[in-house]
Amino acid sequence: MSDRRTTEIRAGIADSWAVGLGLIPLGLAFGVVLIQGGFDWWWAPIFSVVIYAGSMEFLAIGLISAVTPFASIAAATLLVNFRHVFYGLSFPLQRIRGRAARLYSVYALTDESYAIVAPKHRDNLSGTRILTVQVVCQLMWVASGTVGALIGAVLPPGLTGLEFALTALFAVLAIDAFRANRDLPAPILALVCGLIAMLVAKDQMLVVGLGLFVLGLIVRFVYRNRVAHA
Repeated sequence: MSDRRTTEIRAGIADSWAVGLGLIPLGLAFGVVLIQGGFDWWWAPIFSVVIYAGSMEFLAIGLISAVTPFASIAAATLLVNFRHVFYGLSFPLQRIRGRAARLYSVYALTDESYAIVAPKHRDNLSGTRILTVQVVCQLMWVASGTVGALIGAVLPPGLTGLEFALTALFAVLAIDAFRANRDLPAPILALVCGLIAMLVAKDQMLVVGLGLFVLGLIVRFVYRNRVAHA
């Protein structure tokens, strides 16, 4: 391994270690919730490799346990992870060489890896550094989820409250997003969509609520563009 590649790997580890440590408690909670949902411990690494989307992994536990129709799971997955389409527009994928490496980078594009990589100047990023960030984040998530599942396997059944980790995650992300961009209409629109979905389709509240919210954001975007160019 060349000295330059070693330096880039070290830089990637330095970029991602703090975020990786932040993934540990959430991964542990995911592993325990998975066991409490009736799954065996070895499902934790499978979820974290096949799905590899923290919020969707939590949701998948309940959706699969409830024998949710595949179409509903697919719709929920699309709506929950639709933001990744916009991540891809500004993610420096062109810095990565090799088809296999690029495919992995697309697969491993998460909120955490995007938050680490996107703000950095492109000239300071190499493909090795970007991939190191993504590998470290995934290893920390898979390892912590597996350990959490092993811990959950020896805990008594019927523990409650751990599933709130997902709600807490969304709450923190929403608060951080509002602090970064104090766009008051967005959370109000989300609240209205959630209330409408609860009233008209309680059993499919997530899918309906997210669908209405995405539609509302599109309408708002089109309206603001028209007003700006009027």
